[in-house]
Order: sequence, then C-alpha cells, then structure tokens
Amino acid sequence: MNDRANTLLQQIKGGLVVSVQAYPGEPMRHPETMAQIALAAQQGGAVAIRCQGLADISAIRGQVDVPVIGLWKDGHDGVFITPTLRHARACMMAGADIVALDATRRPRPDGLTYAQTVAALHDEGAVVMADCGSFEDAVMAAEAGSDILSTTLSGYTGERPKTDGPDFEVLHRIVEEFPDHPVLCEGRIHTVDQARQVMEAGAWAAVVGTAITHPTSITRWFATAVKEGVAK
Repeated sequence: MNDRANTLLQQIKGGLVVSVQAYPGEPMRHPETMAQIALAAQQGGAVAIRCQGLADISAIRGQVDVPVIGLWKDGHDGVFITPTLRHARACMMAGADIVALDATRRPRPDGLTYAQTVAALHDEGAVVMADCGSFEDAVMAAEAGSDILSTTLSGYTGERPKTDGPDFEVLHRIVEEFPDHPVLCEGRIHTVDQARQVMEAGAWAAVVGTAITHPTSITRWFATAVKEGVAK
C-alpha cells in the first residue's frame, strides 16, 4: 500500500462515509444536485463521499474537499458496479480518489479476473475499494490486494440473505479474519444506533446512503408508519 492510500485511509478511519446517489428518472438525478447534497453531507461531518457516474464524480469532486469514492454502475444484473477496467479508469479520470469495484467471484464482462483488474489499477496509482457480497468474496478481494474491504453487496448476490439492517454476521467474520485491514460496513444502515453498532463491531468506517440522501425512501418509511398508526 502506497503513501497516498495510507493517507486516504487515515482520513476516513472512524468516520461516516455518505453515499450520494439518485436513480435514473428520479427528481434529484442531476450532477449539480448531487454535488450540493455531497457538500451538505460534508458540512454535517462526512469524512468521505461515495458517488456513482462520471458526471456526478466530477461535479462532487469540484465541491468537496474530503475523499471521493467513485463507481460507475453499468447494467442491472451480475457484475455492474464498475464492472471493467475501462470503467474503473474512467472513474479515476473523473476525479475519484478511491475506486469502488464489484468484488464478487462472478465473471467480469471484460474477461479479466478481479485480481488482474486490481493489479492493473494499482500499477496506475489507484486506491481500490472492494464491494463484497460474502465472506468468501472478502477473502478473494484481500488476496487480490484490495486496499479496502466492504460489505456493500451482502444480501444482493444470492450468497447471503438480505438482512433487516446491516449484515453484522459477515461484518464480524471479515473483521476477525482481517484485523489489520480497513473494513467498511455498507448496506442497510438506517438508524444512528445501527451506525454506532457497526463501529463497535470493528468497522473502519460506516457507509450510509439511503437514510441520509434518498428522500423518496425516507418519506416512504414515514408515510407507511403514519398509515399504520392511523389503522390502529
């Protein structure tokens, strides 16, 4: 791990990473809007921003002065989070300090292995975050030299059940197996108590997206609760 990677990792250690993303067709799906939300998150204490798409990465990089974790979602099935080396390189060029990759053991669209992709990116100075779907994925990602391991895809690849809240079981296993490796907990952290709990479990940092930056989902949670209260 090079000095740049160490510096970035120390910047996010023990902090909150905010994922700033909107889905296609949603009202906030605009790079300027995403950049404004990212800046608001930074002002609230976010130590890094995770974002999707080249335009959003570039716009957010121009607004914040915390590390930007960039990814490029292309497709809807299989490996679609920064699925190829080309996608990863584009994220770097757009301004990502850290590039997040699908780090599952599924075949990649360009035919490269995950390890080959990481090696090529490291040769070009990239810092790599591994979005894992299981403990076995994390082992593979660590062996490939990933700078960061994350639980991002746990519950979304078929290997793990989709838990109601963070997947604490897989988080504990990864932290125990790799005590000296930065492990981020991402996925379904919806309350401040859950964020506290993942840090108590040994996470290097907590990644929160929907509960902070997706008003449609947050509104739906409250609307459902209100209707349930009326029904009683």
